Amino acid sequence: MSQVPNVLVVQHGENGGPGRFGEWLAEAGVAVQVVTAFDGSAVPGRLAHDGLIVLGGGYMPDDDEKAPWLPATRSLVEQALRGSVPMFGVCLGGQMLAAVAGGKVQADAGAPEHGSTAVTIRPEAADDPLFHGLPDVVPAIEHHVDAITGLPPGAVWLAETARCPYQAFRVGPRAWGVQFHPEVTPRRIRQWNGEELRDQGFDREELYAAAVADEPASAAAWHAVARRFASIVRDRHRGTARPRASAVAPRGEDHG
Repeated sequence: MSQVPNVLVVQHGENGGPGRFGEWLAEAGVAVQVVTAFDGSAVPGRLAHDGLIVLGGGYMPDDDEKAPWLPATRSLVEQALRGSVPMFGVCLGGQMLAAVAGGKVQADAGAPEHGSTAVTIRPEAADDPLFHGLPDVVPAIEHHVDAITGLPPGAVWLAETARCPYQAFRVGPRAWGVQFHPEVTPRRIRQWNGEELRDQGFDREELYAAAVADEPASAAAWHAVARRFASIVRDRHRGTARPRASAVAPRGEDHG
């Protein structure tokens, strides 16, 4: 057992690291171990950490031929759910949580979302361990065309946008998925493909400027969420965590 609380982070792309979320966890006393699966680093077969974070990437949750590490990552998600290990899934990671727990994920679903986006916090979040007390609307950076189209049975729907309803949800007591990117700052936007954005009706510099304007509110909210997740991980490490919702077991990976 590690001497300090620790979280395993699965990274799916070169520019897709844990960013400020990882920094906030470290500030809160949680060690962060990153597995860069995209470059051949082995994804562990057993989840022996106090928490799990699965980051975003340009894949569907079952794109095993394009990303052969995905089956191992799905296994970690299943283990987190079965063991009530704190988990946080971002974009692809959130979609993977939804799929493993019995929800639906669809490629090219609806209108794409890019850049800082107003995310509405739903009333169900009022007693959620991570999302309680956030402002009614919080800006978050989005970068996706695929989306969750059906939540898992028993999931708690926490946040939404007009273009993509399922922006945040919880499965069981300690597993969260989000469609947006709380870990990134506006700088990341300038790494995106400008031509692809233009084809979808977006201007990269306009997206960057809007995200810079929204950054104070965005950072404050997601920093609070990161601190709360760190607290749950620390409780898990000490063996003092108590479930705050009914557990939901994985329900397979049939995306439909």
